Parts: sequence; structure tokens; C-alpha cells
Amino acid sequence: MNENNPYYIKGVGMTKFGILRKLSPLLAYEAALDALTDADMKFEDVDAVILASMDWFFSDERQRHVGSVLSSLFKTHIPIIRTPTGCSTGGSALWTAQQLGYDNVLVVGTEKLMACRTDRVTEEFMMAAESHYEQTEGLNFPAQNALVAQEYLRQYPSTTMDHLAKIAFKNHTNAVLNPKARFFGKPVSFEEIRTSPVVASPLRLFDCSISTDGAAACIISRDKTDVKIAGSSVYNDYVGLFERDSMTSWDAAVLAAKDSCAQAKISPEDVDVAELHDAFTIVELVGYEDIGFARRGKAYQKIDDGFFELDGKLPVNASGGLKAKGHPVSATGVAQIVELTQQLRGESGDRQVNNPKVALAHNVGGAGGNVAVTVLRKV
Repeated sequence: MNENNPYYIKGVGMTKFGILRKLSPLLAYEAALDALTDADMKFEDVDAVILASMDWFFSDERQRHVGSVLSSLFKTHIPIIRTPTGCSTGGSALWTAQQLGYDNVLVVGTEKLMACRTDRVTEEFMMAAESHYEQTEGLNFPAQNALVAQEYLRQYPSTTMDHLAKIAFKNHTNAVLNPKARFFGKPVSFEEIRTSPVVASPLRLFDCSISTDGAAACIISRDKTDVKIAGSSVYNDYVGLFERDSMTSWDAAVLAAKDSCAQAKISPEDVDVAELHDAFTIVELVGYEDIGFARRGKAYQKIDDGFFELDGKLPVNASGGLKAKGHPVSATGVAQIVELTQQLRGESGDRQVNNPKVALAHNVGGAGGNVAVTVLRKV
């Protein structure tokens, strides 16, 4: 990052997350217009677009040139570049936008999942696993993360499945307050969560995020606003969990968090509000420790203390997270930035955190194969 010429968040916008009738490019268009309105800008003021989209995996729209479709919608000839990195596509898109050097860049993430059959989505998500060994053995995404959970519970027996259920309960409780969330106004009890059907042992139904349609957008600008991008980093790791030194600490997340915090000149203790990638509850728990919000193997203590709840010392996933806001893959990382920008501005309504100054987004692709971490600071 160029400390002498930083980027700021000038505008944010997103659709509701849920079962939506619009085609994916039209969802992107809606979110982008929302962000432009928020920024008080016209599209003519935008120098380039970074499109976060994995749609060619999931969509039956039979349109593989989504960037050019956006060119048609916006009536523009400016560069529109797509950056697919799995579930971290949105976070990677934001990082990519900062490397271009333009004054104003629109970052928009969009995905349609609900038009596809569950078996099709499951098969495509399975491609987040290593292709020669894991995929051929049928290791789909829930099973892959279940192995992480099994190993974590073995290494740290003070952590139980009730701690993972508490993460899910926290995020569902927050989503009830978020009008853009798929579970808005739909509370779920702790007992429903902890006794829900087993999907891949030990993970239960409510340990797994929910597929959805949606789009989110933000405009980054050299113009100074009230929210600064203070740190931004992307790291990769080996695709196969079996290739790594540890299944319960993901190097890409550790490195991205360390780098972003160093850029922002903060420590994890300085963060006031965070959006963590909770595709599965175990991913949020591992994220606490990889970022430095909790000591290794000790996150359960802070979970029990309510540390990460909306009224706790460090609220995590005030939006409801992927777990209850919904997980439209490529839009997720950008939606994290939308939520945190609104939190720093004091615009989050009933789920507003008390006077946050520093915010952190943690967006994971695969099982830690690609991780983007962004630090925002209120100016």
C-alpha cells in the first residue's frame, strides 16, 4: 500500500441476500448503483471496475462474459476485470483494485446460487479441495471443514461442539437485526442449533453457512472520506490440507492478518468490530486465533465470556455473517466491507456497535487456500 496516497471507501451498496429473481449481472448493477448513490457519483466518474464473480461455475444463465455484460449495462468502455479466487473472491477483488493505481475503482461482487440444484452446487464447491486425492475420495466442502473441526477438538479438548453452536447462535441473533440478511427477522434458538441434523460429523446443519443470491459493491477512491483502507493483504496456501503443517491454523490467514495490521500500524487488540469468514463455525473459531483475537486453543474462553457478541468487547459478524446473512460466494467479501463501512459511519441501526474506530474483514477461499484481510479505519 502507498501510505502517502491511500485509498478511502467512498460509497457502498448491496442487494438483499436471499432467493432473488434477477440475473447475476442485474444484481451487480443494482448494488453498483446503490454504491454510486452513496458516493454521490456518476458511473462516468469511475476509472475501472473489478468484478468479483464465480458465476461460470454455478450459473445456468449461459453467460460467461459477465464483464462485457456490465459494459453493456453501464454503457462504458473502461476496464472491467474479473478476479475469481473461490469464496475469497470479494476480498481479493478489493485488494486487486488497490493495485491498479486509478483514482476511483468500483468493486462489485455478485453470485446466483439458488437457481442451481443442491447437488450441482455441492459438486462445484467440492472443487475447492485438492483434485488428485481429495476430490477423487469425495471430499466435499462440509467434509473438508469437518476434518478441521475433528482435529481441532482432538487437539484442544476444552473446546466442545457447544462452543461452535454459540458462534452460530450469535450470528443468527445478529442477522435478525439486519434487513439485508437472509435470516432477517427469523430467530433460531440455541437448542435448535445444537440439535440440528449432522451434515458431516461433527458439523451439524447450523454449523454450515447458507447458500443465497446477492451482490455487494464499494467504490474505493483517492478522495479523502471518513473511512480509510488502512491495511490490505492477500496470501495463498497449499490447496490440500494434508500438505500443510497444521490443519487448525491456516498460514495464509496468519500472514494476511499480520501484514494488514502492520500496514495499519495496529495490533489485533485495537480492532473494535470485525467480519470473519464463517462459512463453517469452525472457520470463524480458527479465524479468532489466526488473526490474534485469542490465544491458540483458548478461543473457547472468550466465546463463553461473550467477547465476540454484539455487546461484547469485540463484536464479530454483526451482519449475521455468512452463517445467517447468507453466502453468495463472490459477493461475501465485498459485503463484509459494506457492513464495516456502515459500522464505522454509525449507520447500522439496531446492530450498531458502540463507537468503532478500527474494523477488520477476514475473507477465506477454500479451506484457507486464499485469504484476504482488510483493515478499515475511521478518519
